[in-house]
Amino acid sequence: MAEVTPTKLNPESHLLLDQPLLRLPAELSRKNFKLAALHIEHDRKALLAALKTTANDSLSGRTSTSESLDSLDAMINRMRNLKRKMDGFHEEERTIHRQTRARLEHLHHLYRIPSLADVKYDDWSRLRLNRLLVDYLLRSGYGESAAALAKEKGIEDLVDLDIFVQCHKVEESLRGKSTQECLTWCSEHRELTRKTHNTLEFELRLQQYIELRRRGQLAEARQHAHKYITPDSETNNPEIHRAAGLLAYPPETKVEPYKTMYSNSRWDFLSNLFVKTHHELFSLPSRPLMHIALSAGLSALKTPSCHSMYASSSSNASSTTTTVCPICSTELNELARNLRHVQHNKSSVEHDPIVLPNGRVYGRERLLEMSSKAGLEEGKVKDPTTSEVFDASQIRKVYIS
Repeated sequence: MAEVTPTKLNPESHLLLDQPLLRLPAELSRKNFKLAALHIEHDRKALLAALKTTANDSLSGRTSTSESLDSLDAMINRMRNLKRKMDGFHEEERTIHRQTRARLEHLHHLYRIPSLADVKYDDWSRLRLNRLLVDYLLRSGYGESAAALAKEKGIEDLVDLDIFVQCHKVEESLRGKSTQECLTWCSEHRELTRKTHNTLEFELRLQQYIELRRRGQLAEARQHAHKYITPDSETNNPEIHRAAGLLAYPPETKVEPYKTMYSNSRWDFLSNLFVKTHHELFSLPSRPLMHIALSAGLSALKTPSCHSMYASSSSNASSTTTTVCPICSTELNELARNLRHVQHNKSSVEHDPIVLPNGRVYGRERLLEMSSKAGLEEGKVKDPTTSEVFDASQIRKVYIS
């Protein structure tokens, strides 16, 4: 019997799915550095201005010695506050570095595994499956379950609990018709989102304007629009014109687009827009990694016959046969129905293939053996898939070219 050669592991193909594992820590580190630089620059300018003013006033005699000392004490307190902020940024950077080292080590294990048959590959795949499950739970809003699973499996540094928990918290606040938490998030990340010309903050301010108009607070709505909405006239001019027209239409109007602007569906729009903005900012996939991996696996296993009228009995009640094909199973058949099947450049066929009148191909020896076991008379063959019976003289030999 021929010895089966183990399939060599190709780490590069596995890393395609795991790119976010390293991309997110890099984005978090970049964000941390930019925020620290902004704080330093802001406080540096303020301290230099205060120091210059204090020195000039002291030299000119416009302030007393005690006033100058008070000013210096205020500057010292400001520097101490800056130091505390820098300590927080430094601690966050250390956490990011720890997570990055753990993730690099996790991925490096792949290069130490020689083949897919190695037991180490099973362990690594099981660990990745746990990561995908945590990612799916986090995206679905089950933060506590995700944290419990991550802690039980010891993979806290390999998953992004805090990022998704914060995202879900803001998302739920928007679905609860509150813009405050999302506006706070926008304020904290304004420098990072400014270059992308994102409209999230504008849409939030527009929603606040709509709510003021809904409550009949016309004066407050106009003041709000003048302060937060009209400054974006260059990039959001059509939306601003529609917002102005909203003043002439009450909340119960049937006229579009004002009916849609008053609709509660805008909160779902804002929630989805925030999630999209959040994931783009941190280079996160828009779909759960579990969906991506499952789609790739199902497509790789799927064949054109998996959803035919002659599919196995697990997915088709009209069939009397069974199969070991996972796509034809009850659990996966419907999931794979709308997926495309891959093109297989290599196929495995019997050494003596023949074709029946219905176009189905089998091995001659095995087909005759199954027909004999089925109790058919000599000279008859039975299609094991469709249960059709044919004369043996009707079968034709197939030549693979």
